[in-house]
Amino acid sequence: MSDFKIINLGLPKTGTTTLTRALRRACIPTVDWKVHKRQTPDESLHGQHLGTLMYRDYFDSGDPLKRLTKWRAFNELSHAGLKHSLWPQTDWGLLSAILKHHPDTRFMLNTRDPERTAASIIRWGNLGSLRLPNTNVPGLPKGYGEQSHIARWIEAHYAFVRRVFSGADNFLEFDITDSDAPKKIGAFLDTKLPWWGRANARPEADTPMLQPEMTDN
Repeated sequence: MSDFKIINLGLPKTGTTTLTRALRRACIPTVDWKVHKRQTPDESLHGQHLGTLMYRDYFDSGDPLKRLTKWRAFNELSHAGLKHSLWPQTDWGLLSAILKHHPDTRFMLNTRDPERTAASIIRWGNLGSLRLPNTNVPGLPKGYGEQSHIARWIEAHYAFVRRVFSGADNFLEFDITDSDAPKKIGAFLDTKLPWWGRANARPEADTPMLQPEMTDN
């Protein structure tokens, strides 16, 4: 198996944690959302969100992955905070820069029913109740954070990615609930996934889950 880069373009609450666990169990070095101390001795990366690192290196050097050479797979790219709201998976300029510097990169989009995903986002801490409605997210401007707005935003993101990668052989879309998803991913990445399940799941409910009130996730 070659060392091509893997970029996942999924949104929060669409099964990104499950995908991260599956890739790591397949011995693919994967970074998800934020670089933790245990992952690298490079102190300049500790606690840094992927979105922050990618945009800084994109504008400083042109290569969004310049400081992330240790990892092959990159998942949950967004940084959905009140002070910083960064969504690399929606930015073709940044994604095309990754392709320019890493032409063998393979892109994936994990999908989930938009209505169910929007409901999960609403219940997930303050992501749907505070952070998304009060920041400018590409496709979801400040002030638009109702569940129906979020569902439409999710649908639009899927449409954007499908249009950008239409006909591309370096792109795979899969539904996280599809029983054949691990086979499809394994074939696309030329590897076998020894684990597949449901990570970071929360019960379906009509009331919000009690999560820490993070204001700069």
